[in-house]
Amino acid sequence: MKKQTNIINKQGFGTSPVFFTAISTILGAILFLRFGYAIGTTGFFGGLLIIILGHLITMPTAFAISEIATNTRVEGGGEYFIISRSFGLNIGATIGIALFFSQAISVAFYVIAFTETFEPFFDWWNNNFGWELPRQAISIPVMGILSLLILKKGANMGVKALYFVVVILFLSLLMFFLGQPSAEESALIGNQNFGFFNKKEFFTVFAICFPAFTGMTAGVGLSGDLKEPGKSIPRGTIWATLGGMLVYFAVVWKMSVSATQADLLTHQLVMKNIAIGGAIIIPLGLAASTISSALGSILVAPRTLQALAADQSFPSRIINLFLAKGKGTSKEPFNASLVSIAIAFVFVAIGNVNFVAEIISMFFMITYGSLCLISFLNHFGSAPSYRPRFKSKWYFSLAGFLLSVWMMFQINAVYTILAYAVITLIYLYINFHHSDRKGLESIFKESLFQLNRFLQVYMQKTRSKAKQKEWRPAALCLSSNSFERDKIFELMNWISHRHGFGTYFHYIPGYFSRQTYTNAKQELDKLIQNQNDIHSSLYIDTMISPSYTTAIAQTIQSPSISGMENNMIVFEYDKQQPEELDRIIDNINLTKAGDYDVCVFGMSNKTIRHRNGIHVWIRPIDYMNANLMILLGYIILSHPDWKKGHIKIYSICPEEHIDKTREELAELVHSGRLPITLSNIEILPVKEDVAVKVMINQYSADAGLTIVGFRDEQLKHAGTDIFKGFTNVSDILFVNAHKAKEIG
Repeated sequence: MKKQTNIINKQGFGTSPVFFTAISTILGAILFLRFGYAIGTTGFFGGLLIIILGHLITMPTAFAISEIATNTRVEGGGEYFIISRSFGLNIGATIGIALFFSQAISVAFYVIAFTETFEPFFDWWNNNFGWELPRQAISIPVMGILSLLILKKGANMGVKALYFVVVILFLSLLMFFLGQPSAEESALIGNQNFGFFNKKEFFTVFAICFPAFTGMTAGVGLSGDLKEPGKSIPRGTIWATLGGMLVYFAVVWKMSVSATQADLLTHQLVMKNIAIGGAIIIPLGLAASTISSALGSILVAPRTLQALAADQSFPSRIINLFLAKGKGTSKEPFNASLVSIAIAFVFVAIGNVNFVAEIISMFFMITYGSLCLISFLNHFGSAPSYRPRFKSKWYFSLAGFLLSVWMMFQINAVYTILAYAVITLIYLYINFHHSDRKGLESIFKESLFQLNRFLQVYMQKTRSKAKQKEWRPAALCLSSNSFERDKIFELMNWISHRHGFGTYFHYIPGYFSRQTYTNAKQELDKLIQNQNDIHSSLYIDTMISPSYTTAIAQTIQSPSISGMENNMIVFEYDKQQPEELDRIIDNINLTKAGDYDVCVFGMSNKTIRHRNGIHVWIRPIDYMNANLMILLGYIILSHPDWKKGHIKIYSICPEEHIDKTREELAELVHSGRLPITLSNIEILPVKEDVAVKVMINQYSADAGLTIVGFRDEQLKHAGTDIFKGFTNVSDILFVNAHKAKEIG
């Protein structure tokens, strides 16, 4: 991975810019233009519910930002920096790109809203000249002036202008709250707004009003320009969120007692009729709120883009260098500002961003949900490195995440699905170009550790209470031939693919020491990389032990990381080297002491022919092994390697029992819902002059895998001879069940 570039700040703002950027965006265009309509439609209690529900999402997000910001050193990039340092650079870049476009297009949205303050001018023009002047006549010059200010003066000028417009904004709100309706108007208004109306339209109105509350993270984007972001971000964000919520509560009450329902529904700037000097001060307040929001967005968007480029998020090195380049000692994002302004100009020229605004709100909600999810996972994961100075509660964060997702679907299900689809495509593209960086696996690492720990302890405590449980393999294999023989890995992968769990130990002869430990780590890394290349589901580890027998003893006593008890041991040998069977025979009894099912895998030098299927051979002596052999055949067949294969059962029995055996097998296949057709069940009569091995060599010469049972008594009398003599068969798996299995 290329070295990341740190954006060093020399300017050092305090908490005030964070607070004023956030509060001026919260108390924005929707407060002036649409909240009257919301109260007129849903009533006083509907308006309160909109505020409460909206802040049930924004407050947990504000807490989550504050928490994460006090746990890590926050640099330039605001929300992007927080997400990328918590979720990894690839996921951070994915959400950061969506966030940047939302911020850049928001500039255009606020500039277009600003032109509504010139509505009297547009009406005058239409009345005097007889044609309608397009809104772009105001919005494009305003966008140009705003751009010049930011490009020439940077964040310093932006913050100074921010203070000026915030004063106008609060003055207009003060005059609004001081305004009083006449006695006649008060009598006419009465209590007509104090109710909860049009409940079916509530979520439609909520969707219109919710963007008003999303400005609480606007100040976070100044993180790279703050002297102490760990202090300024929590203070500024939380106070702005709480302050904005109180102002909205007051506005709902003031509008409800100061205007009729008809005025609330029909007059877009109904606040103008309520405030002292409203004809002048309210349009000024609208202008101040929209231009301050535009200033906030145009300050934040370039810093997000600059941070993305500094982290090498884009596939082109030239693009990254161009966008990450800063101007002056404060590293002002001049180039990133040019790109942000260009995007904003495009949408200002279009003049109608209603369609785009809904999609933008989806990405904002994804950002909020992501921040809450980060906080929740950090709480749940309980990593020692997570020690924030500001502490929220895990249930606040979880509620914020769930409400964000739920609200997205309530606002627009189609746009929600589209937003997640775009996010997924962006992630796949970035992950393809930066496969060496942390991806999705980093999200749930600590949480999965905690969940696995809890489940293992729980399963151990409740294991004795389980009266009957369905069997599935938890197989162990120990081998020193890991780099010479691939087939044993294939077999273990087949067993552990879907229905079971497999642990493979690479055996290293010797005593535990610094040298053998170092060698073991190096060889383990190689094996893991080899298995990653084939998308293995096998868990791999190493075992250092002075002898094969002590290694087996350690292996069968090792706990399973799956949470279930290990129940099967798999030995392997090369059919061309039958002398390897001796040490297997010597150690089978050791494993039987632990109630393990035993499998012995004989590998040939032939290529596995999966299309030819799996042959399972059942003899009268296999009454203990039969069901396990069939189950293993089914489990192995579920692996994609065998998608064109099949299972064929050969049952050897006395001739007088053929019909009964066929019925029993047919019933077993039917009741067990096994993927075996009756045509693939063949009953062979016992022939005194023909050995079973001869029949297996004859019928299974072309099989991809042959499964044969063996019993403990055979080992005592015949020893290694029971595994020899299958010269025509390629790969063969010998199975010995500790006890009979049920197929249900």
